Amino acid sequence: MLNLLTDIAGIQVGHATDLRLGSGVTSVLFDQPATVSVVILGGAPGSRDTAMLEPEMTQQKVDAIALSGGSAFGLDAAGGVQSALRAQGRGLRLGPALVPLVPGAIVFDLNNGGDKDWGLHSPYRELGHQAALAAASGAFALGTVGAGTGATTAGVKGGVGSASAMASGGHIVAALAVVNAIGSATIGMGPHFWAAPFEMGAEFGGRGWPAAITPADLALRTKGPRPSTETATTIALIATDAILTKSQVKRLAIMANDGLARALLPAHAPSDGDTVFAAATGAKPLAEGGLTELGHLATMVMARAIARGVYEATALPYPGALPSWRDRFGGT
Repeated sequence: MLNLLTDIAGIQVGHATDLRLGSGVTSVLFDQPATVSVVILGGAPGSRDTAMLEPEMTQQKVDAIALSGGSAFGLDAAGGVQSALRAQGRGLRLGPALVPLVPGAIVFDLNNGGDKDWGLHSPYRELGHQAALAAASGAFALGTVGAGTGATTAGVKGGVGSASAMASGGHIVAALAVVNAIGSATIGMGPHFWAAPFEMGAEFGGRGWPAAITPADLALRTKGPRPSTETATTIALIATDAILTKSQVKRLAIMANDGLARALLPAHAPSDGDTVFAAATGAKPLAEGGLTELGHLATMVMARAIARGVYEATALPYPGALPSWRDRFGGT
């Protein structure tokens, strides 16, 4: 196991990164259409084709997920992923028409110092196409890459994180998160992560808990002086290789959101767009009662992926850019 989303067979991940723009796109492609649902708890989300993912809707499976920077402009990224899949002959066949199904979500990264003067059309469709062409199984980069290129949190740089775990029955549960939180992944002003109880090995520094958690550590910490107007979002995917119904996948997304709320303080704020997709590739039957264990792992894996996204990030190459966790606290 690589401790990545691609530990689940049949899932590929690709990034397109533009450091001048200070943004990018991450694509998640399914070798075979996967059963997907979503939970949106942020108060200001940006998403594409998420209504069809509700359990009561007719369409059961999709081909890919597009995660992008760029705020509403980044919704174009899903079209780029869609173009790449269509060229490969993939998608829903409706008579002579072929329609790849690519839901997506975005993070707000427009004020991070990058060059956003892109002219008439945004670059996100092309970045989505590049991310889809770059998608592969096996290892992929974390931190300041893809959709996490311009991501920030309250105090340190955010980025792309991932983690995985194996259930007692052999099923794999894995997460990929783009951490652009309005709040903080760390406790107070120190190096310790809220996700510390779930850490495996030293995947995000091995610092554990601080000696004590003080009232000051619990005080509201957000991007900027006016949290009601600051825009941010953590978007993520939790996945498993189990055979699940769409309703069960929805429950997995709900429980994965508990991990988001354990890793970030605050979460699900009025001006953020926290969105968690969930996917089941359907490779292995699930024993009766097994969904509870998968959801339990989803909570922990999501928290770990978020902490890794912050831990692996590097500062953008601009004067005055927000420092990374390692810039502030050291470590390799």
